[in-house]
Amino acid sequence: MLNHLPIGIFDSGVGGLTVYRALHERLPNERFVYLGDTARVPYGTKSLATIERYAIENSRFLAARGVKLLVVACNTASALALPAIQKAIKIDVIGMIEPGARKAVETGAKRIGVIATEATIGSNAYAKAIKNFNQQTEVVETACPLFVPLAEESWADEPETASIAAKYLSKIKEANVGALVLGCTHYPILRDVIQETVGASVKLIDSGEAAAETVDNLLKNKNLANLTAAQISRQRSLCDDLDHFFVTDAAERFARVAERFLGSQPARLEAVELWGNDELRTN
Repeated sequence: MLNHLPIGIFDSGVGGLTVYRALHERLPNERFVYLGDTARVPYGTKSLATIERYAIENSRFLAARGVKLLVVACNTASALALPAIQKAIKIDVIGMIEPGARKAVETGAKRIGVIATEATIGSNAYAKAIKNFNQQTEVVETACPLFVPLAEESWADEPETASIAAKYLSKIKEANVGALVLGCTHYPILRDVIQETVGASVKLIDSGEAAAETVDNLLKNKNLANLTAAQISRQRSLCDDLDHFFVTDAAERFARVAERFLGSQPARLEAVELWGNDELRTN
């Protein structure tokens, strides 16, 4: 009875759209409900208590809309608030950290790099997860905060971006890593310049793609995949009217950035605001 329900996704803003895209491409028969907490972005500079509160509010909003599982498409919230989210709602929750760490270790690299926001790097979540899979793996981490606005402004091909990437990734290059985890959902937008900077021999790990694989396996193992004939027969496009997008502020800007990230604007986009006891009210 749960198979037809949508999958919930939340992020602190627009970066999670890369996770939505990865999920949509791997699971074309599924429907999605996306919440971008654009009023309170960025999460990376907030305290643990604040990030947990925001994450729980977002999770309850999506759970109330009848999703069958939740994807936390925010590396910062995944790193700092996943236990609090799992305690607050009664559905399966998939974050970014463990899938990305697993995929990186599966490359067989003895030395793995991680780039992410300052909060994610400060949490040491990726290093711990990688070590849990393989204690012998050496982890090299660095924060790349300017990558977020560069991605949102579509500056991937600008010379300034290449210069900033060279500065940020110098530590990664010097460490001679075999794999590099893109530990922020914005970073896949800059994939080409990152790859060019670190070298073609370094395997880039998109945590969103890794999470999509984890979600796929969970749906199959729990018999939750949407297999209805109507869905299978339909050619699903990104941002079509089967998927519902919510934002907590700046809906027009979200739509513009979504078009840059995905190639089209959401067909169903609504603004919501905080209202009372951890609830969100639709405008």
